[in-house]
Amino acid sequence: MTNDIVALIEYYEKEKGIEREKVVAALQFAFISAYRKMVPGSDSIEEIRAAVDMKKGDTTIYGTLRVVADDDYVDKWNEVPLSTAQKKNAEAQLGDPVEFNITPPNFGRIAVQTAKQTMMQRLRMAEKEMIYDEFKDRAGDIVSGTVRRFEKSDVWVDLGKFEGKMSSRERVSTEEYNVGDRIRAYVVAVENEARGPEIILSRSHPNFVRRLFEAEVSEIADHTVEIKGIAREAGFRTKVAVWSDDDNVDPVGACVGLRGARVKNIVRELNNEKVDIIPWDDNPEVFVHEALKPATLRTVTLDREKKIVNVTVDEEELSKAIGRRGQNARLTSRLLGWDVQVSKDDSVHEQFEARVSDASSSLGEEIGLDAETADKLFRAGGINADMILQMDAGYVSQALEISEDEAATILETVKAKQEA
Repeated sequence: MTNDIVALIEYYEKEKGIEREKVVAALQFAFISAYRKMVPGSDSIEEIRAAVDMKKGDTTIYGTLRVVADDDYVDKWNEVPLSTAQKKNAEAQLGDPVEFNITPPNFGRIAVQTAKQTMMQRLRMAEKEMIYDEFKDRAGDIVSGTVRRFEKSDVWVDLGKFEGKMSSRERVSTEEYNVGDRIRAYVVAVENEARGPEIILSRSHPNFVRRLFEAEVSEIADHTVEIKGIAREAGFRTKVAVWSDDDNVDPVGACVGLRGARVKNIVRELNNEKVDIIPWDDNPEVFVHEALKPATLRTVTLDREKKIVNVTVDEEELSKAIGRRGQNARLTSRLLGWDVQVSKDDSVHEQFEARVSDASSSLGEEIGLDAETADKLFRAGGINADMILQMDAGYVSQALEISEDEAATILETVKAKQEA
């Protein structure tokens, strides 16, 4: 064994944190592999081991052979004649296992390169096993690390002894990352793949927001306040529904914090993503009023069988209720688990139109004009005969889209009706 392998053992033990026993076991496996490559036919040996003297640097290969009668001896790799076995151990009997030193001359010097390569492979496997053992119970936690490199659209994050991967779908589209940036991420899973364990990280997962609230809001951590649901479009907007069974605790106020300090810290970590904190209510009708704020809802009707919430709002409130690119209504649907459909409330407009129609009909009867002409004059400001007579022929012509002569005739008709 050469000094570079000794240094390798020290490196993996101290820098990588792999137990010395595992490092030595990897070295023993490596020398057995080297022996099998060096000695033709040795693949047939059933029981073989390598002994490494860590002080002297010597390596010895032992094979365990089964004692057979001298006349039955045929397999030199796994059998030893009784006469030979008794020279080593006078008490050896037929069928006993006897261990022999089968180390070739100059074995350590010749095998070292082959052993080094195999040892590196085994140590990498041991390192990956250690990653899995350490991280398998950390799925669902938030970890901190440094951006190390990029592979296509994947971000590889240095977590100390290990690396985590944040794929393109786990990234936030509005965020930019650079090598050396310190970031926090949510551990989605630790997958034990054939090629080794893989730590999957995410900054777009809804549970990343959940963990941030648990870390920032003590009432959530001690279960005084419960997060009932989270709906998120990463980088743009998140809705968090909270609830408490303690009447003395305001769940929304607890999450917001004094002067908004708690939620500000979370928003800062999310790079100014908008966060709505909503009081949870089991009644969908009540909850949707809170979830669609700042819009003021006019009506809410429920189709419980199809789980559809039909919401109507005034025209000026429509954009607020739907939200930018439909986010407000869409996130509310996800949070509630119902299909939230928002539409303009036409009832007020319809009532207004009915009153205008009634008024214009009465006006038409009063001044002797047909309903269509009276309606147009009413909408143009002629709410009674006196107002119409104050209009000139040019204005009436434009309002009714007729000639001035026809307009003058209409004005004469109204005047005559008034004087009759």
